[in-house]
Amino acid sequence: MTENLSKSILKVRTGLTWLWLSLAILIIDQITKYMTIQMLDLYQSYEVLSFFNFTYARNYGAAFSFLGNAGGWQKYLFTGIAFIVSAYLIYSMKKNKASDRWMNCAYALVLSGAIGNALDRVIFGYVVDFLDFDLGFYRWPTFNVADIAIFIGASMIIIDSIFWADKREKAKENNK
Repeated sequence: MTENLSKSILKVRTGLTWLWLSLAILIIDQITKYMTIQMLDLYQSYEVLSFFNFTYARNYGAAFSFLGNAGGWQKYLFTGIAFIVSAYLIYSMKKNKASDRWMNCAYALVLSGAIGNALDRVIFGYVVDFLDFDLGFYRWPTFNVADIAIFIGASMIIIDSIFWADKREKAKENNK
């Protein structure tokens, strides 16, 4: 009986098995932010390449410092949004099969980024940013590993919705 139960549990694996990716990216994000705080003073910059620097910056807002000067209430708004989005992503991963690699990977990346930046807001009151690109004609806003994870994961979700969502829905209908 125990053997049959074990086999049935293994067959019903969900997308939650992809939480390892969220954890790995979250650890990388937090370690790089910790190293930034320890090694650089605020706004201090270390040139890596002529167009790329490690620069310690604080973001009190959201993407591109949106609402960064709003007086402090935005910290709670963005933290709340991050936890709601995280709960939805975990729910979505639970509903997905583990074999749906593309979407589970996308959800795991967005989840790790949302949690990484929310942790910063809860601990520090701001998000630690340190990746700084200056192309001479354009300086990109400073960002971090969590932001990269969110960007890649969200891009994967958009690509899926454009190219594969209809095919997946039709396949589900045909299997009914």
